[in-house]
Amino acid sequence: MREIVVLHLGQCGNRVAESFWENICDEHCLDQEGCFIGEHYLPRQRINVYFDESPCCNYVPRTIFADLDRGSLDYLRCSSYGRLFSPDSFIGGQTSAGNNWARGYHTEGAELLDQIIDAARRMVEGCDCLQGFQLVHSIGGGTGSGLGTLLLENLRDLYPSKIRNTFSVIPSPKVSEVVVEPYNAVFALSSMIQSSDETFCLDNEALYDICANTLRLKAPRLDDLNHLIASAMSGLTCSFRYPGQLNSDLRKLLTNMVPYRKLHFFVPGLAPLGSRESECYRQTTVPELVHQLFGSSNLMAACDPSQGTYLTAAAIFRGRLSTRLIEEQMSGVRSRDRRLFSAFIPNNIKCAICDIPPRGQKMSATFVANTTAITQLFRRIAQQYATMFRQKAFLHWYVGEGMEESEFEGMEQKLTALIDEYRSYEQEGQPYIVEET
Repeated sequence: MREIVVLHLGQCGNRVAESFWENICDEHCLDQEGCFIGEHYLPRQRINVYFDESPCCNYVPRTIFADLDRGSLDYLRCSSYGRLFSPDSFIGGQTSAGNNWARGYHTEGAELLDQIIDAARRMVEGCDCLQGFQLVHSIGGGTGSGLGTLLLENLRDLYPSKIRNTFSVIPSPKVSEVVVEPYNAVFALSSMIQSSDETFCLDNEALYDICANTLRLKAPRLDDLNHLIASAMSGLTCSFRYPGQLNSDLRKLLTNMVPYRKLHFFVPGLAPLGSRESECYRQTTVPELVHQLFGSSNLMAACDPSQGTYLTAAAIFRGRLSTRLIEEQMSGVRSRDRRLFSAFIPNNIKCAICDIPPRGQKMSATFVANTTAITQLFRRIAQQYATMFRQKAFLHWYVGEGMEESEFEGMEQKLTALIDEYRSYEQEGQPYIVEET
């Protein structure tokens, strides 16, 4: 059995945790205290991927919750699933990071790092075959970006052979009013190019548009966005948690989805999505699922894949579905839009089937795309960053925490180099190889 250690950092990561673990417990027939209440053996077959069995015969999530501000930890403790988690899983600081990457990386976060590493080490020692680490964080805040970056770099040094998978929430002015988010995002992304192996980009702008336009919610709340994130995480990890042939662990996902070392930033998608009013008028079918997966309105990153090239793509279907029908629909998409798929990576579309659908649905699908269109998202952040940096706005808050102005230029150049490398593999003309720096 291959186990995963889950790390939730910052207010965003801990708020997502409530929805995520609620979904996971529901699918594995666990109650709010971790006791198995199902009657079939299948939900328990791979339950050790995310859970440890305690001496009291209940299952405890293999997870750590860390935040410099204890507020989100107290919220999680008092939630309906608060008794599910071990008290040792909560690690809190004494003060907030103040939405400052430097405070999370250099000062306040560095003081909390040893406690997190020690807690992770104890969990790793209890694993029979550790597969890797899964980090849930926002790169717009101080804790999620600064401490998250520092933690990833240390995990890379301590466990170099293990996979580091991140679910990273990308900031957007549509949802947050924190003006220094572009600084924090660029600093985190420039480090994650080397310290992360797989990064699922969950863009707040795209999540807000899905809630407002597709789900037709009049006033989307942060809880609605967090529920979408948790649903995507549940779908992306179902092939780890249930028996399957393709993408059954993090390393297979890495092998299938990352053709070049630095290009490991994925765009996730989810289907079916629709308003409650339209559910009674539409029948969910495999062709409908495939159509939604390759549409930009269902992607959780604000980019248009028709303006880029798919390097690789994977779809995870859930439900009692025909393998033949799925293969026909997926190959049909590539045949109709050959210009959107990389010509120099053969067989770059993969699919997997999990027989167990989400609760309340007959079938669903989750999409993972490694596409050059993600540069649209990176350019948006880079432009916001450049506008602020040219005016030297808010630099004193970062310099006061130990940073130098030259670091701002260096990190911006790293993100620009990543954008250029993605663009070098566009479909037009022959690609050229960018040398590793």
